[in-house]
Amino acid sequence: MKNRNEQKKTPALSGYSGKKILITGGRGYLAANLVSALEKINCALTLLDMTPPPARRPRAAARIKDVTSDIRTLRDWSALLRGADIVFHLAAQTSIKAADADPISDLAVNVMPMLTLLETCRKKKFRPAIIFASTVTAAGIPRMLPVDESFRGLPPSVYDLHKTIAEDYLEFYAASGAVSGGTLRLANVYGPGPKSGSADRGILNLMVRKALKGEELPLYGNGKYIRDYVYVKDVAAAFLAAGLKARKLGGRRFIIGSGTGYSLLQAFRLVSERAALKTGKRTRIVKIAPQGGITALDKRNFIANSRLFRKTAGWRASYGLSEGIDGTIASYLESEGG
Repeated sequence: MKNRNEQKKTPALSGYSGKKILITGGRGYLAANLVSALEKINCALTLLDMTPPPARRPRAAARIKDVTSDIRTLRDWSALLRGADIVFHLAAQTSIKAADADPISDLAVNVMPMLTLLETCRKKKFRPAIIFASTVTAAGIPRMLPVDESFRGLPPSVYDLHKTIAEDYLEFYAASGAVSGGTLRLANVYGPGPKSGSADRGILNLMVRKALKGEELPLYGNGKYIRDYVYVKDVAAAFLAAGLKARKLGGRRFIIGSGTGYSLLQAFRLVSERAALKTGKRTRIVKIAPQGGITALDKRNFIANSRLFRKTAGWRASYGLSEGIDGTIASYLESEGG
């Protein structure tokens, strides 16, 4: 049973009752936290993913349908979109290194599915709300902190460029009235859920796993660069708030973060400290030189200003970093029988 604090942090979901919802990347990290909230509601959930579904799902109030397909091969989304009220478009290739190494393959997964999705809506006159998962790095390397939606710089990687193009498509089609919705540009997301499929994502979660095993925490460089770590349950709440306020979003981009910055060293120290409360032993942080040197993305500093989304959708981050790390530790220990 949830305690009072957890109940306060659960968004009001009555607006999803009776809705038909499509989640792309439906068996991934972000989706797992969305489904955890929505499965308690009398709604219809279609989870689209290229990975096989679980053999069995626990009983839920929601009617859950698993569809196994590769979004790169879909040319007509009609069967998935017919009657859909909301699409949470989360499916993506998330490795910056992979995108830079093979831009054409990255285009096929991070841009073209958005276009074919939108074109199906336009041609078939479907009118779902589309909430798209993007990244704060798509806006470039900020010069001043905190960062709000007014900052527009050059995307620093192919991955960020493709995310920006997909955002542009959504904004264009929303402006024409074909769909509603908008983009959530996410800061550094961490917390319980399936392991990230990309080695260069989910770093804080990886450090939590290492700390619980008593392993050293590798810190690239001097650890002075600032990040905004936003707990995945807060991120799920942001998507749910966006889905209920889709017409107010106007196809725009919104910054989603905690609003508090921590240096990498501070965050790693906090992981070590919180894990030690469970293991009885504080793990060492070891500074190492990254292979290939430190990139401009590595050197960036970032703190989110989410005021516009708070004003538009009524959302604000609820979890501090210490509390979020504790929740992540508890989840990992529970899943491993600790």
